[in-house]
This record gives sequence, structure tokens and C-alpha cells, in this order.
Amino acid sequence: MHIVHLLSGLTAIAFPALVAAAPASSDLSPRQSDACEFDSATAPNCWGEYSLDTNWYEEAPDTGVIREYWFEVVNKTLAPDGVERMTLSINGSIPGPTIEGDWGDTFVIHVKNSMENNGTSIHWHGIRQLNSSEQDGVASITQCPVAPGDSMTYRFRATQYGSTWYHSHFSLQAWNGVFGGVIIHGPASAPYNEDKGIIALSDWFHRTTDQLYATASSGAPPTAQNGLINGLNVYDEGGSRFETNFESGKSYRLRLVNTAIDTMFRFGIDNHTLTVIASDLVPIVPYETDMVNVAIGQRYDVIVKADQEPGNYWMRAIPQITCTTNEMTLNIKGIVTYDDLAVEEPVTEAWPYDDSCEDELTSNLVPHLSLDVGAATSETVMDVTLDIVGGFFKWKLNDNTFLSDWGEPTLEKVLTPGAVFTEQENIINLNETNTWTYLVVESQLGLAHPVHLHGHDFFVLAQEPMATFSDDSPLNLSNPPRRDVAMLPAFGYLAIAFTNDNPGVWLAHCHIGWHTSQGFALQLVERNSEIGDITDLDSLQDTCAKWNDYQDTNNVEQEDSGV
Repeated sequence: MHIVHLLSGLTAIAFPALVAAAPASSDLSPRQSDACEFDSATAPNCWGEYSLDTNWYEEAPDTGVIREYWFEVVNKTLAPDGVERMTLSINGSIPGPTIEGDWGDTFVIHVKNSMENNGTSIHWHGIRQLNSSEQDGVASITQCPVAPGDSMTYRFRATQYGSTWYHSHFSLQAWNGVFGGVIIHGPASAPYNEDKGIIALSDWFHRTTDQLYATASSGAPPTAQNGLINGLNVYDEGGSRFETNFESGKSYRLRLVNTAIDTMFRFGIDNHTLTVIASDLVPIVPYETDMVNVAIGQRYDVIVKADQEPGNYWMRAIPQITCTTNEMTLNIKGIVTYDDLAVEEPVTEAWPYDDSCEDELTSNLVPHLSLDVGAATSETVMDVTLDIVGGFFKWKLNDNTFLSDWGEPTLEKVLTPGAVFTEQENIINLNETNTWTYLVVESQLGLAHPVHLHGHDFFVLAQEPMATFSDDSPLNLSNPPRRDVAMLPAFGYLAIAFTNDNPGVWLAHCHIGWHTSQGFALQLVERNSEIGDITDLDSLQDTCAKWNDYQDTNNVEQEDSGV
């Protein structure tokens, strides 16, 4: 059981007045120029001097616009599905506020830790953090945790565009409520009339993740009591459904985000076809489907046309029971209503589907911008295994369980002469510049894992269930899917590639929260000699000094992997 824990009980606690999150500029209209004027319905591929065809790995706008937000992380009793429990949240809501801006804008987010006995950090999931590794927000990797009463300001430029999310990267805090959406406006690969924004899909427990960690680490993963759509659902006689309205004949963009700790969701709207236009932060050649499988941490942007008879229709997020359990498997639903009709309980039926914990077909996930993969300069093959140590599960990569130190982050150690790194820090050093690295993760266990890489999009070279990787295994090097989370299949392997184009320290890990805490992770130290020139070491060490003082004064003991 974690020593750093939530307050127990359901007594409401009074907090100081919260500052509502708000952008520094209220103008979120797309950038315009004579070169190419964006219009989502008639010119979705345009974006001023840039467009859908721009290679954003090599060039991106710099608008000079600052989008500034204020976050306060607090303990608060909430009841997202009608059942009260103690939560951790940003500005008192679950999800936290969506941050929003344009491609090329700079985000400045001030984070104050007002919790009573937790550190925190905020990770901007999928954001490459080009030349800004220290802004990645990973406790024990790029920073020390922000101590209670302390604050930290994150600053980064959006060199990508699309839909993603932020979440705490301290222990299991994200899944007690510390998460929210991110929208970066930019061009799109298909037209639409209106943007409905983030649709956050979450599993939900009526006990805290800290209370459940011992169970998750010594037996079967705990069964979630519920799932939420944008922080809402019903349970027994309580709670309420997420609702949204369509106008007949219009088309709508929905930005799907799986924020769960241990659930792959299959998403769909009864009777409506989805046109998928992006996977993670990568625009793709559009394809149509009835439902889409969204793995933990993944995002899909879909367009839905309101082309059915006016009425009420179920929006469904269905946990895939091949790899998870949930008390409300078929009752995690929202309501789509047409033309401002009265909201009523729909009577529509779900699309037929096969329960599966596999990604969408790679043949469907064709990036709009075609890029090929070069020959590998570095290749690492890692076997995933599971061990039991002292009665608790420990995940291993090549027989090594990941362990880092909250009080001595890797980024600081890299910049400290004579620092000693341990085998358990699972470091891969990448010192070449702009060469290709291949990583292969292989597992002969009957469980699929969503693998997430920080600091990069990666190219999915192969994703094979029931197979063993070898030198003869075929790899797709011709415009393969690019994303930042992909499923490692059960009894199989995942092969990915990326270029060494982003100096810094980057985490790679399974995005099942239990598994991350149990040691399923590694880290990359990329282009070590350049890291010092892009890092504010004084600021990093100031956060660490405050954390270490708090940790020592309160006898805080780290009992998980550190990430």
C-alpha cells in the first residue's frame, strides 16, 4: 500500500477559492492568411502558410500567441456517477478543464499543488516537447514531484495539432481524477461543420487507486464499478448521462480520448457511421467504421453526420472484456439528441461487434503525410515477463523491473558530473543525431499492453499476435502508421521506430496504470551532450529541493516504480 495516499473518508473539505482556467487570449479562431484560409466545412486542409501537407517534424508555425492557464490540484469529495468518494482533481472537477489553442501557439500552465499529502506532476500526453524535455512532467524522470504548497509552471510550443490529454504522472494519481483534455486546432483530413470537442472515456472505481493498489499487485486487477463519458454516468439510482445535441444534416467532429487505468473501450453511436480522420496526433486518410477500438492513452478524431431520423440515440463506450472487467460493461452510455428534442431514454440497439483488445487495423491507419522509415542504426529487443517478489507482481523488461527515484530525477542526474545510474533505471542511450532507432517489445504472456513513448511519435513497423520476433520478421517501412500509443499483442510483439531528433530524457511504458507502477517501463537518454543547453537546471533543482525537504520532513516512502 502506498505511503503517499489520499485522505480517507467522505467528509467534505473546504478549499481556497479556485482560479478558473482561462486562455490568455479568447481568440481561438484558426490562423488565416492569403495563402490558405481554413474552413472546417470547405477547406479543412488549409492553415495559413501551412497545411495538412506540412511535415510538422521539420517545420511548424510559431504564432507568438500565449495560451495561459491556472491549475490547482486539490482533494475533493465528488460523485461523478452519483456515488461519493474522495478524489484528486484539477480546479475541483473531473475531468479538469480542457486547454485549447492553435497549431504553433505557446502554452503556459501554472500548476499549484494544494493537496494535503501528495506530490504531483502534469504530463502533456503525446506532446513531443521538441527541445523541451524538462516540460514533459514526469516525476523522477524530468522533474521531482511538486511538493504540497509548491507551484510549477510548464511552458511549451504546440508543434503538432489535434486531440490529446494531460494527466498526473505521479504514482496512480491520474486515475483519482487528475486529468483533462487538450485541443490544438489545425487542418483536418476531412470536412465537418462543428467541433464537439473532447469525449473523455474513463473507467471509474468507488475506492481510490491507492486503496486498490495492493489488490492489483497481488491478484487479479480490481473490477471497475463504472465508466464515465466526460466525467458522467449513472450507477444504481444516482448520477446522470453525458448528453449532446445534433442538428439534422450537419456533421460533427468528436475527439475521443481513452483516459482509463485498465480498460480498452469500443466507441460508437447507434445507427451512425464514424469517419476516422486522426489517430493520436497524426491526421490519417479517412476511413469509415461502425465502432472504433480506443486503447488506453490513445485518441481518435471521428466525424459523425446527423443523417438519421430525429430522435435520441445511445452513445456507447463498451469495455472490452477480453482484457478488463467492469460492473457496467453495457451501461456506459451517453445520449445524442437531434434538433433540441426532449431528451429521453433511447431505445436504439448497439452495432454488432467482436470483443477484442486489438488496435484498429494498421491498413486503416494510413498517415495523410506519407513518410518512410530508414535503416536502423540502433535496435533493441526487449522481452516482457512477470515475476512475484514478496507476494507482489513486478513487471520486467529483459529481467529488469524499472525503478527510479522521485527525489533524484534522471534529467538532473544526466547533468550532474559523476552521477551513478543503476540497472533498474532501464536506460537506453541514444547518442547519434537524426538516425533511426528500432525498439521491439515481445511478450509470451496472454495479456495485451498499450505501449506509450514520450518525446516522439513512432512508426508502427509490426504488430503481431501469437508470434515470436526474429531477424526475418517482416517490417513495414513504407508509410506505416505513426502514433504515440500502440498495443503490444498478447503472445506476440510490437516493433516501432523513430528518429533521434529530440534531445532529452524520455520515458516509455505500458499505459495500464497498475503495470507502470509495477515496473513496466524504460527510459531513453537521447543526445546527452545537447541536453544541458536546453535545460533550466536551477529551476529543476529548486523543485527538487522543496520536494526532498517535504519528503524528509514527512517520512514519505516511495513504494512504486517512481513513475
